[in-house]
Amino acid sequence: MLELIHNQLRFQFPDVHEDASCQVEFIRTLRIPDDNRDYPLPPGFDNFPLDHIDDYEANIPDSWRMHGGIFFPMYQAEAMWINFDGDYPMAIKVATGKMNAVTGEVWKNELTRNPQDYLVVPDQPWLDGFCVEKGLIRQFVCMPLGEGFTAEEQLTGEPKHGGIQIVVYPMKASAYEELSTPASTGLREPNYCKAAPDMGLAPGGIMRQEIYEDDYGFEVWEQSAKSRCFVHIVNSLQYLELTGKEPPTKAPSSKQYTDARLPWFEYYDADKKALEGSKNLAHLDSVAVNHLKEGKGILQGNDPVSPGNIKIIQSGKHLVREGEF
Repeated sequence: MLELIHNQLRFQFPDVHEDASCQVEFIRTLRIPDDNRDYPLPPGFDNFPLDHIDDYEANIPDSWRMHGGIFFPMYQAEAMWINFDGDYPMAIKVATGKMNAVTGEVWKNELTRNPQDYLVVPDQPWLDGFCVEKGLIRQFVCMPLGEGFTAEEQLTGEPKHGGIQIVVYPMKASAYEELSTPASTGLREPNYCKAAPDMGLAPGGIMRQEIYEDDYGFEVWEQSAKSRCFVHIVNSLQYLELTGKEPPTKAPSSKQYTDARLPWFEYYDADKKALEGSKNLAHLDSVAVNHLKEGKGILQGNDPVSPGNIKIIQSGKHLVREGEF
């Protein structure tokens, strides 16, 4: 069962286990500088507002009606991350434009063991972008389809799908019952009209983030039970025309945020191994590189920054951090 409640997607599997549920949120954030330096995790602001496709059936494109699901607004070149919340273990696949964000392979519903093409929640508390190498991602940045920026277009040569695709598989009840008390994830602070173009996600700046290996074992996932959602993205400038509601305001630039001495974040879990990253995704051009290639000049709001106020977020299990003496 899939519900939209308070700007959260709630995946529930009562036929598997009464505790089998998780929430997925799409979080507004800073766009980190796209300058080939790696940055810590930027902050989360508020959730993007989520709307049912079926509530605006008269105004949406036919392709949206076919896919169903939900939609939310983003400004061009705005960044976002995906937050996962829930204690019951889930295997979650995330794609953009039907290209897997972990492996760079074409979308399919089924889980793949080797290479691992899914995230394990709650071990993976969030996802900020495309897994390009071990310990590094390229941030999710919104760009219009048809201009060659999105990961989908660079990998397939076609601006066909856009948006975000998610499928969730719960752990088998028998495997769950064998586990000790589930670990909690912790939270990262702060705790469209028919003519409207589709938007997709393109690779942005480099961020330090590990995508963790599945250490539960591939056989524990209940692959006879799944729930999926097609998440469409509409340009914020056209969101009002579609819904009659104002979109969120633009996020500050990384420079404005850093100059105000506000915090960035680092997440540690010493017990987990990270995936190696996708060679397919590592070869994609970032938004800033594409801007230059297309003769559009330097990407606005791309000033380099040096975060000085970095807060450490730990998994809450065994790690003790040695600070300064």
